[in-house]
Amino acid sequence: MHAKYFVAAALSVSAALPAYSQLFSDSDARKAILELRARLGDQERALQQKDVELAARLERLETAQRNQLELANQTETLRQEIARLRGQIEALTNEVATLQKRNRDLYGDLDARLKKMEPSSVSVDGRAVAVERSEQAAYEVALAQFRASDFKGALAAFQQFVARYPQSAYTPVAHYWIGSAHYALKEYKSAIAAQQILVDRYQDSTRAPDALVSIAESQLQLGDKRSANRTLGRVIKDYPDSEAAKVARERLPATR
Repeated sequence: MHAKYFVAAALSVSAALPAYSQLFSDSDARKAILELRARLGDQERALQQKDVELAARLERLETAQRNQLELANQTETLRQEIARLRGQIEALTNEVATLQKRNRDLYGDLDARLKKMEPSSVSVDGRAVAVERSEQAAYEVALAQFRASDFKGALAAFQQFVARYPQSAYTPVAHYWIGSAHYALKEYKSAIAAQQILVDRYQDSTRAPDALVSIAESQLQLGDKRSANRTLGRVIKDYPDSEAAKVARERLPATR
């Protein structure tokens, strides 16, 4: 476009030369032509520079547009990725919460089981001893039956207890309650036999003097006053400071 403009301008200048030749000398004409050509060259270069600048500007605009489009695509991709990650985080959070609850339940159950297996410190006839929780529970169930006057049930429960826990700290006391249950059921010979086990095997038990008094009571119920008298005398002799000795002294007249 600029080349055509330049040619047209040159033709115009050539056409005007005869008229200028009449007004100017040859040297002036040549000078004018050169100046005109120089101006036309400057204009051509200016136009070319303008074209270059416009082309560069257009390129920059197109590049910026492409960059904006690419940025928009990247933004959308990132938005989708964030949404996907949020979904994964939510799923993982729920999974962690489920696992934590499961672990708490597991540890709670394990702790409860361990506590059941751990020995429990209890007082048996005034002495602190360690017993398994299972044997403590079995003893308390049997004792509750006796206190509820379920003597047959208590008798069976205590017999099962001494068979299952022969080395338990509760065993001497269990024999005492077995004898007491027999006595309550008016099974006096069995009552004597049960209390005799306590007296023979556990002489140091605080229940031993009480067991002797119980034996004497069963002997009286059987009409054996002589044996009852000897038994009560043994209580007074062997355990003079016990409460059982006081009871024995009170019961002695019944044996005469």
